[in-house]
This record gives sequence, structure tokens and C-alpha cells, in this order.
Amino acid sequence: MRILTVCTGNVCRSPLAEAILRSRLSEFDIDISSAGIRALVGDGMTEQTVELALAHGVTDENASIHRARLLTEEVLQDVDLVLAMGREHRRYIVEMMPSRLRSTFTIRELARLAADVTDGELHAELEGETDPRQRLRLALAFIASLRHMSDPPADPADDDVLDPYGRSTRTYEISASQLVPAVDGIERIIRIALSPTGRRA
Repeated sequence: MRILTVCTGNVCRSPLAEAILRSRLSEFDIDISSAGIRALVGDGMTEQTVELALAHGVTDENASIHRARLLTEEVLQDVDLVLAMGREHRRYIVEMMPSRLRSTFTIRELARLAADVTDGELHAELEGETDPRQRLRLALAFIASLRHMSDPPADPADDDVLDPYGRSTRTYEISASQLVPAVDGIERIIRIALSPTGRRA
């Protein structure tokens, strides 16, 4: 099972999302990775991103091992969920691989849509399916089906995570304040889908 997070340089937003998700979902057999559409290939997370990762429960080892990589078609192969940090990244991904349309969201978009789905509704949608990977795919398909029924944000930029690269520490904090609540919402959905009983751990 594979989850991919994507931003621009792959040194701030997407590796932070990757590291927090990996830390929180460590009991599940999920390959969580990240990439950038214009990656600073080989670079680690910025110093500010490392500090934010540590503050949100990521170990120093996991924060320090990251190295940026470029998003390619090969990276997108066989991915169950792609979490883009912004609408520009989502467009880029879908243009590169149209088959990823239904499994690609901006991270804040997916959290916004998921917030309108109760645990009970999701349990009902997944009832009878025991394969974890298929349960996740069904959950995502159900949430994606709500796109045309959900009111869009008043400001489309509310589906994006602010890019802090090269900016102030305060900008990094604002970016994280947008990212982390989205991770919270997505963690809920993944736990419901992947827990053996179908219940949140």
C-alpha cells in the first residue's frame, strides 16, 4: 500500500506531511514517501521543517534521513493515494498521469471533504470488505464522489498549503498550521479504512 505526498522542492511541505503520517501510522504496512515537481534533488528538509517535524512527534532519525527526489511517472506507479500540497501540484500530477485523477487530492481538499463524512457513513460504505488496500481505495472513492456535492471553499487557495521555502520562521509556522490539521483528518480516514475491525484505533 502506497501513499505519496507532493510539493515543489520536496524539502518543506511534502516531506513534513510524509514524516508526520509515517510517524502516526507506523503500525500499518504502508509505504509513505514524497517527491517534488521541481525537486531540489538530494537535499534534506530545511532546518525549519526539521524543527516542525520534531515538534509534531517525528523522531530525529526520520527527520534527518529525507532526501528530495523528482516526481516522475515511475514514482506515481501503483500509488493508492497522492496528497498534493497545492492545486498546481494536483494539476501537474493529473496531467502527467491522468489515471491518478481519482486518487489525487490536495491534502487540505481531502481533509475538507472527509470532514463531511461521519465514521458511521464510512463504516457502512466499507462493510463486507476485508482487504485493507481495497478498503482504503473504496474510502477514497467514496470521498471523491462528494466533490461535486460539496461547497468549494470561499477562497480556492484554502485548499492549498502555503509554501514557506525561503521565507520567515513565522511563514513556516503558518504553513504547518494549515498542514497538520489536514493530516489529522486524513489520519482518521486511513485508520478507519485500515484497522482490522474497521474501527478507529
